Amino acid sequence: MKSITISGSQRESVGKVATKALRNAGKVPCVIYGGDKPLHFSADETSFKKLVYTANVYTATIELEGAKYHAILQDIQFHPVSDKILHVDFYQLFDDKMVTMNIPVRLVGTSPGVINGGSLSFAKRKLSVRALPVDLPDFINADISKLRIGHKLVVSQVADEKFSILHPENTVVVQVRTARSAVKTDDEEEGEEGEEGTTEVSEEEASE
Repeated sequence: MKSITISGSQRESVGKVATKALRNAGKVPCVIYGGDKPLHFSADETSFKKLVYTANVYTATIELEGAKYHAILQDIQFHPVSDKILHVDFYQLFDDKMVTMNIPVRLVGTSPGVINGGSLSFAKRKLSVRALPVDLPDFINADISKLRIGHKLVVSQVADEKFSILHPENTVVVQVRTARSAVKTDDEEEGEEGEEGTTEVSEEEASE
């Protein structure tokens, strides 16, 4: 997984007055959990732009006074009016410890069912994954190139031996629903018999 670097300074005081002063100076108070004890620090608000305002997922390399800490974003608080970042929590990564993270799903290919007028329903844009840090993927591929009208991909069909997906195997990731404008070709009719790598959806289920 790709990583971004955040340079910060350790915080000697974590009281309300010190926190307010940091924010007024354009800095964000942060804490890293997961180690021997919580580590408090601050960093420029601009440092979080790529980590927060993106659909991609990154780990973070946090540099504090010569030391480096590898972590993932655990929680973030925004101002209710201005949307400025108020506080960020990180969870420290260790090479030998499993970690849980939400990973985006990337659609691959073109669905013949959509070409014929079906409606693509992208039910799970992110999946919760558990793995060692080295095995965390940037994204999970969902190949829709064989999805015909009434077919779907479930979690078991996008699984990978390098990580565990923390959803039931039959959880729908993406499916092609029927639509009024849909046109069934001969190939589509054959597809309804069921194909390897796809799961059939009844008309009643597809219309839900």
